[in-house]
Amino acid sequence: MLGTAESRRPLKTRERAWPRRAAHRLVRLGITPNQVSVSSLAFALLGAFCFAVVPMVEAPGRLLLLFGAAICIQLRLLANLLDGLMAIEEGQQTAIGALYNELPDRLADGLFLAAAGYAAGWPELGWISAVLAVSTAYVRAVGASLGFGQDYGGPMAKQQRMFVLTAGSLAAMVLPHPVVLAAALAIIALGSAVTVWLRIRRLAGNLARRDRV
Repeated sequence: MLGTAESRRPLKTRERAWPRRAAHRLVRLGITPNQVSVSSLAFALLGAFCFAVVPMVEAPGRLLLLFGAAICIQLRLLANLLDGLMAIEEGQQTAIGALYNELPDRLADGLFLAAAGYAAGWPELGWISAVLAVSTAYVRAVGASLGFGQDYGGPMAKQQRMFVLTAGSLAAMVLPHPVVLAAALAIIALGSAVTVWLRIRRLAGNLARRDRV
């Protein structure tokens, strides 16, 4: 089931001590995993705003916006890490938690990628990247609904998408930002398309094997 320890995205960071301590302290402060999940959407809104304003601002303001967008991407990922730790390791899981875990994630992907497209001066590429990113999660959810578990395989799952976008944002601070951001989005779009295809192929294989049993 979505939201169980077995169904979570495999992350090495989750095994480190500092995020576990942070999750424990947040719970002690009375903060819920669902609130942390919603905060990831707030970071996405702020990061999307930074991207959207980039074409309207000259340096050094543009540099601050690109850096701010990169920071918001990482804060979104941190919130995604902590809400799971709080829910599972700290025993704060709720029935509605799976909804809070998934919906902000999908919206955050779309916000960051679509807004980056406007920052690059190529909104179509941003929207294509956003649709393909959401499609990777859709295929994963279909596989899980059919009883095959969560397929987090790449090459362009969420962590990789956000890494490429963060790197692109930072590189755009010193290189021509339209070219760098467009290149980052193109990599994300292509990688997401490959990821969708590979997940569909694995799902089709699983269905075919189940039919033969």
